[in-house]
Amino acid sequence: MNPFTLKEIISVTMILFAIIDILGAIPVIIEMRQRAGHIQSEKASIAVLILMVGFLFAGNGLLDIIGLDIQSFAIAGSLVIFFIAMEMILGIKVFKEEMPETVSIVPLAFPLIAGAGTMTTLLSLKSQYQTQNILVGIVLNTLFVYLVLKNVGFIERLLGKTGLNILRKAFGVILLAIAIKLFRSNTHL
Repeated sequence: MNPFTLKEIISVTMILFAIIDILGAIPVIIEMRQRAGHIQSEKASIAVLILMVGFLFAGNGLLDIIGLDIQSFAIAGSLVIFFIAMEMILGIKVFKEEMPETVSIVPLAFPLIAGAGTMTTLLSLKSQYQTQNILVGIVLNTLFVYLVLKNVGFIERLLGKTGLNILRKAFGVILLAIAIKLFRSNTHL
């Protein structure tokens, strides 16, 4: 029996693509690039790949060891996303200026790209799909993330300053809604 199944690979890739939502994160990425001056596409993409593969194999065990449940992990990720959204909408700075190398990992690679939603999705995919097919889906999504990060300057020039401002505010509201949904679905309020 062939361990790689095209149908499973396509399903996993599409599910992860929807959860990662790298296209929806473009305004946030542009904002971070403007603040940091440069985003290291390779470093961020490798971090995303390592985080996703690592969490696929060790996620449940790691959370158990440090005494966290998936809900607490998801709530923490939702709060970081919430503050990023508030920065975009209100034009205020919550996160202090960071070194350019740092912004490629936190908050870009984690929790924006490979955040709590992605991690919890990986754990649920593991129960439904073969591991090797999930790995192929992770690699394909990481390649797409890399392409978007590498071309963010072109995307920024294409949209222009006005287009960026409109997109930043609109996606800030969407990101805020995602943060609230993630928070609400993991609390019992």
